[in-house]
Amino acid sequence: SFHYYCKVAFFNAWIVAMATLLSPIVALRGRSVENMKVLRAVILPLKHIYGIKIQVWGSEHLKIKEPFVIVCNHQASLDLMGMVEVIPERCVPIAKKELMYMGTVGWACWLCGIIFIDRHRREDAIDVISQTARTMRRENLRVLIFPEGTRNQERSMLPFKRGAFHLAVQAQVPIFPMVISPYWDFFSSKDKKFNSGTCTVRILPKVETQGLSPEDVPRLTETVQQAMADVFAEMS
Repeated sequence: SFHYYCKVAFFNAWIVAMATLLSPIVALRGRSVENMKVLRAVILPLKHIYGIKIQVWGSEHLKIKEPFVIVCNHQASLDLMGMVEVIPERCVPIAKKELMYMGTVGWACWLCGIIFIDRHRREDAIDVISQTARTMRRENLRVLIFPEGTRNQERSMLPFKRGAFHLAVQAQVPIFPMVISPYWDFFSSKDKKFNSGTCTVRILPKVETQGLSPEDVPRLTETVQQAMADVFAEMS
């Protein structure tokens, strides 16, 4: 477990150090989605440091020019490594608002255009979704969301929250489900295990939302969750 805590501490220290070093540089450009390229560049080396091989299947699906929503399962901080491996240009994650108050990390995230949402204030969250839907169309923005809403290392996914699906329907943009394979073989916060290993990221074909209305969101959420759960089970 000492080995595990050292590796986790280094992971967190790397993120804080990079945020502290790079924030003043990206601040020159101001808040911009273009700063995500810098964030991606500083996270990419972590896979080499930890000996984690990342295989990507289906990245060709994301090669479209219009805006879209990516929904992804959320297991641990390690998801950052899979995320930066596939994140397309002009794509920002939606993160919990608490992250914004985490010193230089929060500032760096804000400068990168990351969208913050208050999960405990429904009306605020609805406002953010509506504003983001308009921005996506206007600025050709892509958005990545973890619909489980929190980290989950169990053998099945948590029920999906509907915000991502309301966003896609409001903006009338497609959804790309993305599944990161389980880390059980090499990482577990419960068992205090953190070794080298292989992780697979699979992007599924797009799910259209054209013509759908808010009434269709529950069914849409269920359909996407089932498709992702099937792939996750297959990868387990």
